[in-house]
Amino acid sequence: MNPGPGYAAYAAKMRGLVDAGVDLEVDARFVDMLSPRRAHILDLGCGIGSAVGALRARGHMAYGVDPSDDVLTVARELFDRAWFQNLSGGAVSASALRTWGLPGAYDCVLMSGNVPAFLPGDALPEIFKQVSSILNPGGRLIIGTSTKARGGPAQQDVAAAGSGLTLTHRFSDWHLGPHSDESLWSVSVYSSGGTRRAAEGPDGMFVLGA
Repeated sequence: MNPGPGYAAYAAKMRGLVDAGVDLEVDARFVDMLSPRRAHILDLGCGIGSAVGALRARGHMAYGVDPSDDVLTVARELFDRAWFQNLSGGAVSASALRTWGLPGAYDCVLMSGNVPAFLPGDALPEIFKQVSSILNPGGRLIIGTSTKARGGPAQQDVAAAGSGLTLTHRFSDWHLGPHSDESLWSVSVYSSGGTRRAAEGPDGMFVLGA
């Protein structure tokens, strides 16, 4: 992402929504549903940290990175400052994350709120590769973005080629609405190879006869 003068206004706007009690946790609920319990989750372009805070409240080890000090200032006021670091998407790697005191591997990476539209140039393919390198087996990259904006689903699919991540689901909203060519919004789920770690309990499944 490219930090710029517009981020101060964005941070103020989002802080106002928080103060007004607006529900900003819908993406966190989606991620929580798709993640194992106590998952390690990285919010790439975390903004004011709403998703990180909501995922922490649900028992996950969630962290956020963002290149804008304006939005991170708000995140650190609202939540534990240790959960957040100033880091751009292109700089995300296991070694860089560990340097800043964050885990180097994750069960899920989230990019919500049109983050791909704010990435510089053709950075998206490299970010797919970087994310793939920090995902655990069976891990997921979840992207929520406007369909027609730069970095939308068509460009995401091109970026995914050769990254080791495969598109497994695509929805028109965070509530599993079916996606079509007419959809204005997209939620895309890409998965890494391998098998995700098994749930520690029944995880809601009680198989008859088992």
